[in-house]
Amino acid sequence: MAKTLNDVINFATSTAETERYPTPEEKRLRGTPMQHATTHFAVDETFFAGEWGAEEGCWKVTYSENEYFHILTGKSILRDSAGHEVELNPGDKLCIPAGFEGEWEVLEPTTKVFVIYEP
Repeated sequence: MAKTLNDVINFATSTAETERYPTPEEKRLRGTPMQHATTHFAVDETFFAGEWGAEEGCWKVTYSENEYFHILTGKSILRDSAGHEVELNPGDKLCIPAGFEGEWEVLEPTTKVFVIYEP
């Protein structure tokens, strides 16, 4: 069946609910950051797009999914398990492959737009 403009999702006018949650204790390395996520678009539990944000803190990450993201606000550091790191600032666009393990550290409250594919 052909899709129409009624099927197009505009993040700015989306009525999707925002989920707010603490970073799980078993993942936290520093701080007790709250996170929030709004999934605006999802297909077959394998493809998602939305917005995410978090407060200052640091936690372990393990990616089972492939993710593209665009940092909108704030400052974070993405660190791999070998200790290499990249600073994330507004305007940065990255892809993280499934299998990545490391840490996400939020230095200033950060928001991003994300697109996730989980095979």
